[in-house]
Amino acid sequence: MKWPLTIIVGVGFGAFVAIAIGLVLGLSGSANYRNTFSLLNDKAILSTEALEAQLRTHFRSLENVVVGLKPYFDDGKIGFENPDKALEDLAIVLNSNTDVSTLAVTDPEGRRIGLYRSPSGKLWRIESDVPPPGMDMHEIPQLAADSPPKWGPLVQHEVGLFANVSVPLVRDGGVVGILTAASSMEDLAHIVTAQDEGAENTVFIISGDGQVIMHSDEDWLQSGGSIKNKLPASWQSAGDPVLAAMANEQPLDEFKKAADRGIGVFVVETADENEFIMMKASVEGFSDKPWIIGRYYRDYRGAAISREVTRLAGSMFVGLGALVVSVLIAFWLGRRVAKPLRNLAIQSQRVGTLSLNEVEPLPRSRVAEVDQVAVAFNSMVEGLKAMNTYVPRSLFIKLMRLGGGDAAEAREAELTIVFTDIVGFTALSEHLSAEETARLLNDHFAILVEAVEGEGGTVDKFLGDGMLAFWGAPDARPDHAEAAVRTARRIASALRMANESAEENGRPKMSLRIGIHTGQAVVGNVGALDRWNYTVVGDTVNAAERLQTLGKEAPGSPEVIILASADTIGQLPLERNHRPVGAHHLRGRSGLMEVYWLDPFPAPEAAQAATQSVTAAQ
Repeated sequence: MKWPLTIIVGVGFGAFVAIAIGLVLGLSGSANYRNTFSLLNDKAILSTEALEAQLRTHFRSLENVVVGLKPYFDDGKIGFENPDKALEDLAIVLNSNTDVSTLAVTDPEGRRIGLYRSPSGKLWRIESDVPPPGMDMHEIPQLAADSPPKWGPLVQHEVGLFANVSVPLVRDGGVVGILTAASSMEDLAHIVTAQDEGAENTVFIISGDGQVIMHSDEDWLQSGGSIKNKLPASWQSAGDPVLAAMANEQPLDEFKKAADRGIGVFVVETADENEFIMMKASVEGFSDKPWIIGRYYRDYRGAAISREVTRLAGSMFVGLGALVVSVLIAFWLGRRVAKPLRNLAIQSQRVGTLSLNEVEPLPRSRVAEVDQVAVAFNSMVEGLKAMNTYVPRSLFIKLMRLGGGDAAEAREAELTIVFTDIVGFTALSEHLSAEETARLLNDHFAILVEAVEGEGGTVDKFLGDGMLAFWGAPDARPDHAEAAVRTARRIASALRMANESAEENGRPKMSLRIGIHTGQAVVGNVGALDRWNYTVVGDTVNAAERLQTLGKEAPGSPEVIILASADTIGQLPLERNHRPVGAHHLRGRSGLMEVYWLDPFPAPEAAQAATQSVTAAQ
């Protein structure tokens, strides 16, 4: 169930204030030793669990990287077979996740490739068996094929201290390598620093080997002195007298609630007889042994009680009034803020599905930030509408889903190209007005676009009364030839229905030539400066156009003629409704091409059998 923003802000803020002030009022009636410990109890839980949660978030990000990359290695999409491509893919991961310092793959023979990001941000290639930062094993970890992600011991390297996690890479049921991600412990410095609440608070992390690996006051201790250049070091000898005194710590029984959550609270007395309250907990999952995370405060329990009594007595009456005013203000603000945000959410959802014609302009607002959002949003929608007029919607959606710039970068790929052309359109248009000609073409192109997009293809462009479309990009698909042939036959069926309707209404009928060819072509952004076009170029495109032109030589006046190359037919193992028409010399190409005629209207039984076979194969 989803709640309106007005209720969330009003009730949430009001409840927060009510709880806070209620606690204050409650404590004012019984401000004693036990209540002070209750507050410290809650602080022990919240502060310790907050530190653990942030650590888990950081290391879960590291673990997600190797878990997410594993299927690509298991499927053979990334591996030692193509080291350069593997390093490129690993570089993409490193650039998108700043928590990862090192990514490396090690095979059973000890070969290793990977990348290391230095503190300056530069990526260094790893292509030797010398252990990189974060890895200290000359042999890969012993992992079974079904082993979950495994955290290794902390690794001390000349560039710093690292935590690492590994997963097995499996092919044909056997382990073929290990994928390891490492993170510099320096990346955790901001977490520990953020948890430090001031000069009288110190946060620390101790590894499973008893080494102090993080310390928020390493520059200057509460008791004086610096241990910055001594870490990592044993907690007994690191130089912090409070940590060294843990050997004689005394548990505080009043912190049962914290103890039930796995958090111990102790009194620690240093050699100079200063007392500190220490909170610490054991956490697993970041290394091969559990860590200890915690913090300590100088013990000011008696003074804290006196200050609480004085403060609570003075705030009792102010608290009641603040409670009422705060709740009223929260509801008023919630109502004011919720309306434009709710409208923005609705319109943004429509933009996300590219239903631009359904998007309503956001109204202007007296609130400067909300007004800026409304103006920017309305301008964005108008720009998208203008762009969507010239960029095919299906192509736009695909590029958005695949990542925009990277997906549109020019590359070579195997594609199937379809070229269409209306037979005798010039003569046909001589008897039509400009409006009638445009309407006739628009209706015809609507048939073509619906058929192409219905089979997952991309309409490249319209050339006069012809169309260029292709399959295999930006979405890679192995059945691009089959999809192109199905599209051609869908066009033929739709054209036949359109001609029947035209004949009934006294409009001219049309005939169509279609050429289909499969081969390598360059696909992606082609252009210069600010005039780019996502298109396909190359001999494969020219061959499809020549096949369409070759249809002029077909005997009779067929309603639709479909000619395909042997390269296309070779990728249609289940196709039966075709016949060879010989080898032909196509204009602009050397050599002969074997050409086949495809039946535009195969028998329903054959079409159904082919569809069932394709479905079974999938």
